[in-house]
Amino acid sequence: MNSSPQNDQNNDSIASETARIERWVIKIGSALITNNGNALAHTSLDKWIPQIAALIKQGHEIVVVSSGAVAEGMRRLGWDKRPASLHGLQSAAAVGQAGLMQSYQTRFAQHDIQTAQILLVHDDLSSRTRYLNARQTINSLLALGTVPIVNENDTVATDEIRFGDNDTLAGLVANLVDADKLLILTDQEGVFDDDPRINPKAQLIECCPVTDKKLDQAAKGSGSLLGRGGMTTKISAARLAARSGTTTVIANGNQTNIIARLAAGESCGTQLTNTSKPITARKQWLAGGLQVKGQLCLDAGAASAIKNTGVSLLPVGLTASTGDFVRGDLVSCVDQQGNEIARGLVNYNAAETQRIMGRSSGELSDILGYANDVELIHRNDLVVL
Repeated sequence: MNSSPQNDQNNDSIASETARIERWVIKIGSALITNNGNALAHTSLDKWIPQIAALIKQGHEIVVVSSGAVAEGMRRLGWDKRPASLHGLQSAAAVGQAGLMQSYQTRFAQHDIQTAQILLVHDDLSSRTRYLNARQTINSLLALGTVPIVNENDTVATDEIRFGDNDTLAGLVANLVDADKLLILTDQEGVFDDDPRINPKAQLIECCPVTDKKLDQAAKGSGSLLGRGGMTTKISAARLAARSGTTTVIANGNQTNIIARLAAGESCGTQLTNTSKPITARKQWLAGGLQVKGQLCLDAGAASAIKNTGVSLLPVGLTASTGDFVRGDLVSCVDQQGNEIARGLVNYNAAETQRIMGRSSGELSDILGYANDVELIHRNDLVVL
């Protein structure tokens, strides 16, 4: 039976109301965007950017995390081997960053879309004020219909302030902007249950909970000579992004219309789903925005209480402490098997923690001569992982 014009209008209205505008973070890896080091993949950019532009025209908000600055700089400088020195890497990044942004800007301009360059180092997200400023800047750019192009600021980053790889940066950016989806485009089809380069019978994992332990074994052995990350870092990034409720898809960016197909709901690559409730923005910052300065080992009772009831950590539950941290630093909390279960801001420095370890809160004044806090880490400053 044919529907009436009125019914058609109602159906269109329902479809319009149920269509969900999403915020995506799209990460493009080094090997993919530079054709394995042979200059920027201009033909690939010509394919990806119209797809991204189409999403933006539909109302979606897109942040791009792009590798490629160092590799492009290497090409422009005529280097065929990644420099080993920090200054060599910084020089390559400085040369390559201009070309990378020019490539994005020129192509998005063809669709009347502006781009903006966002360069970050870990210190930018470690500072709560700078973290919030970065968040507000990106949100403002998205509201203007602009595409923020995010990259690690390799021109000034040192090993001490480096994210480690752009996969980790992408996971943190997903947290920063509360993304609905993190799309990691790589030169592989997704995550396999074994290394497909060695085992021809390896099967693609099409959909899996992001917390599934089989992912860790599946990711071993993958990597790239150009980028700093492999499949292991991509899975870690997916777990990081999951803290803000973000779903991650790892897919081959060389597939035809890959972005548009994923947007249409087609199953491509590996989708890592998240069923946990998103944690608060501040606890996302605690979990991923700060660098860990020490480690606390908890007894079985304290570990269970932290994981299951979300209580504060008291000194009595501590069995060991390592690291040179000060009051207010971020420390990692591990159980007796060495599994990280939480992170938090510690109320006592390393020397004080060693002295009060395993002791009751009522003894702190006698041991230290003062007691600033009865908790080693207050529950408001503690995030369970």
